[in-house]
Amino acid sequence: MEIAPFDNRDGYIWMNGDFIHWNDAKCHVITQGLHYASAVFEGERAYNGKIFKSKEHTQRLYKSAEIVGIKIPYSQDEINKAKDELIKKMGFNDCYVRPIAWRGSQQMGISTAKSDINVAIAVWDDWASYFKIEDRKAGLKLVTSPWKRPSPDTAPCEAKASGPYVICTMSKEFAEDKGYNDALMLDYRGFVAEGTGANIFFIKDNAIHTPIPDCFLNGITRQTVIEMVTDQGFQVEEKHLKPEEMKNYEEAFLTGTAAEITPIQLIDETKFNTGEDTKTFQFMQDFHQLVRS
Repeated sequence: MEIAPFDNRDGYIWMNGDFIHWNDAKCHVITQGLHYASAVFEGERAYNGKIFKSKEHTQRLYKSAEIVGIKIPYSQDEINKAKDELIKKMGFNDCYVRPIAWRGSQQMGISTAKSDINVAIAVWDDWASYFKIEDRKAGLKLVTSPWKRPSPDTAPCEAKASGPYVICTMSKEFAEDKGYNDALMLDYRGFVAEGTGANIFFIKDNAIHTPIPDCFLNGITRQTVIEMVTDQGFQVEEKHLKPEEMKNYEEAFLTGTAAEITPIQLIDETKFNTGEDTKTFQFMQDFHQLVRS
């Protein structure tokens, strides 16, 4: 089935305090958010009509905005209420939720002194996962990106901001052009960091290791999975991982709002176990139940 382009759909978008028809949600081409990537956003999922950790996502949106100097002209309660009302207005049960705040067209240039701030929320139901269902079942194939996560003193790594994502889009294109599903991102020191839009975990026996999020986003799904598997008795250790250490692990998987928990079968030349008898498969089932409970 062909997916409709995002600029031509039915339904509504909440924008600057009002529910407007989807195709009327527009901004001018001369906009600071477009020209200078001056925007922050969130990626959220609703299950059975309820957004998973909605308040936590909104809190992170406001933290991101504060880091990059954007003052959102609405309260967190107003944003949370708007998200819930929009899902009901669209008639969705399971859907993806995208709040975004950006600097508008009041002025142009690097200076932000007189910038106006726009806020919008959109929801859609045809982005079931960041990856195709068949790829998730088989396990993803990743290749190491030539681009690296920058040092935290050169990019706002604790903010889910638009600017740093250009590295992700370049890396994703690099991987797909070579026939892979995604790219593995290393950090500025050469340690394993994450995928292009999801955090990464490795499993050996009952030990689970994941990179320290000191130069990339500590995902809400990442935190949820750590809590979930710790409650099950697994030992989770955050550590700096060298690429050559990946061969010491039996399983690997990605986590994220869109990716949920997605197994990895290959990173470069390193193979990992996948299938119904793996711990990753069980984690997928457990996470499925958790977000719908």
